[in-house]
Amino acid sequence: MSSPNHRLEPYAVEARCFGSMSGALRVGHDGLVTFANEWAHVFFGSACVGKRMEDLWNESEKAGHVSSGTVGSLTAALSAKRPQHLFDTRDGRAIMLSTDWLPDDAMLLTLTDVTFVVRTTVSQQRDVLTGLANRLALLGKLADIAHMSTSAALLYVDLDRFKVVNDTLGHPVGDALLKLVAERILRLLGPHDLLARVGGDEFVILQIKGEQPQAAEALARKAIEIVGRTYLVHGHSVQVGASVGIALVAADGNSPDELIKSADLALFKAKSSGRGTFRFFTDAMDREIQARRALEIDLRRALAMKEFSLVYQPQFEIEGKLLVGFEALIRWSTPDRGSVSPAIFIPLAEEIGLIDALGEWVLRTACKDAAGWTAPLSISVNLSPLQFKNPKLVETILSALAASGLAPSLLDLEITEGALIDNTDVVVTMLRQLKELGVKVSIDDFGTGYSSLSYLQKFPFDKIKIDQSFIRSMESSHDSAAIVRAVTALGRSLGMTTIAEGVETDAQLQQIAVEGCRQVQGYLTGRPLSGADAAALVERQS
Repeated sequence: MSSPNHRLEPYAVEARCFGSMSGALRVGHDGLVTFANEWAHVFFGSACVGKRMEDLWNESEKAGHVSSGTVGSLTAALSAKRPQHLFDTRDGRAIMLSTDWLPDDAMLLTLTDVTFVVRTTVSQQRDVLTGLANRLALLGKLADIAHMSTSAALLYVDLDRFKVVNDTLGHPVGDALLKLVAERILRLLGPHDLLARVGGDEFVILQIKGEQPQAAEALARKAIEIVGRTYLVHGHSVQVGASVGIALVAADGNSPDELIKSADLALFKAKSSGRGTFRFFTDAMDREIQARRALEIDLRRALAMKEFSLVYQPQFEIEGKLLVGFEALIRWSTPDRGSVSPAIFIPLAEEIGLIDALGEWVLRTACKDAAGWTAPLSISVNLSPLQFKNPKLVETILSALAASGLAPSLLDLEITEGALIDNTDVVVTMLRQLKELGVKVSIDDFGTGYSSLSYLQKFPFDKIKIDQSFIRSMESSHDSAAIVRAVTALGRSLGMTTIAEGVETDAQLQQIAVEGCRQVQGYLTGRPLSGADAAALVERQS
């Protein structure tokens, strides 16, 4: 059996190739250093082997060898399994930490002095990966022309679906793809134009000449088309897209920062319009973003001050008109804004990272209220797809049930297929854990996505909720009626209850009953009720 040092010989040789500028350490799964070359010992100022890696970093920071805060950033980088992390020493050197994870859960850490490269990059104002101008160079060029009456335009280009490529195929493929994208865009530019890379997958084109806005529009269309063509990268066929935001120099900003901000706002509008398109900056965009920021501030305050409330819409068994449960619906009303639609504040909560806290409040409140009803009726709670990214979701649900005393069989979690798209296996595993505990799971808005049938195969849902768009158009559309008929038949064959939402007329109720739908929810059978009114309805029905 080979020794750990023997396994590290190739890496030690690589480290020696940097002369006295690179060190190598092997860290076991228990955090202890089992190998370190000479440069590593010199860097940390003491013998490394046998010590905990965390202790070495802490000693180095306390001794003033590395900058304050380095340990925290390095720990975060290693926890996130980032392959590289750049940090500074107190004497002004730039050190690149590269990490390789070995099969036995050990780590190989390589410390490389990249001070010369970093200083050269900054002095040359060039992006290390692509060789393009960097943000500093772009700002300098914009400063030269920003106050001039010119026909220049700034095009902010952001790649669509790049993160998926990077996460699934790895950083080497992602880096190679960025170089190819840069090459393609460069072929579109005039001799005086500038292309800069200003972020991970963000590029900025400074178009110097042309009749505006026509020239910028033509360039944006070409960039979207050429970037969207298929790439062959390291043997992989890769597809990405591009969205473009455009600001006109002088017209949309008097400084480099203002111009970049304007182009970035236009890019945000382009991406929210469906991606793969372009938008010019308008004053309305600035007003919209200011209004959005104000809404974000109010939303954060509302969560802290508990300004939300729940209403409960009853669900009935069609045969016998029996009350079987409620769906919990969140509401937000403020003195200044009045009633704010969930269609507005829920997507914002998802975007700014509040959905976990908001979703947990809804879950705990709904379980507590349902546990107080005089009859054991189900309570349906909607889960956002983003809540499934939280590894503690199952734990949170169990805690809500335990705190309220509600039986798990009375909790019905409603999810859309959006929750299953990004990480199907992980989500299905979490749902199976909940099912084993007795919690019910329903698929919401069924029929509106592209993969609903495949998800029914992957996970045994308890209930299928037919989207209200089909119910509303049943009387006028044979296709909608056929879809409702097919879904109810599918539910019966799979042993799943079907419930129609958004039922508003007697004709709709009669038709879904004829088609075999078992349950109903809508304004016809019951509007959303306050917690007190829902409890009173339960008492009357029971």
